[in-house]
Amino acid sequence: QVQLVESGGGLVQAGGSLRLSCAASGIIFSIAHVGWYRQAPGKERELVAAISSGSSAYYADSVKGRFTISRDNAKKTLYLQMNSLEPEDTAMYYCAAPLLPNSTSYYYGGWTGWGQGTQVTVSS
Repeated sequence: QVQLVESGGGLVQAGGSLRLSCAASGIIFSIAHVGWYRQAPGKERELVAAISSGSSAYYADSVKGRFTISRDNAKKTLYLQMNSLEPEDTAMYYCAAPLLPNSTSYYYGGWTGWGQGTQVTVSS
């Protein structure tokens, strides 16, 4: 069973940075497509960024140029570097694995494991 543990969230002022981490177990991490989702109150969960087993990255338009996703297969850890944070980035952030690719991005299903989430709050 996939287990994912996120860390690194917190409160930051607009323009600041945070780095999220996600430690994975119960999965052959190196061959899995993995990603970060976020959900703000009253909004649907959205894919923020994903990275393939070959380290090709996908980003939502809203975070392109500001967020960077990366992975360390030896440590079975996924990262999300978030720079130039905006109040609109305020949400609970979740690590998800594995994901499957479609023609434009990635999607989750019943096979996907989720972390408990880490809160990111950006003040204006």
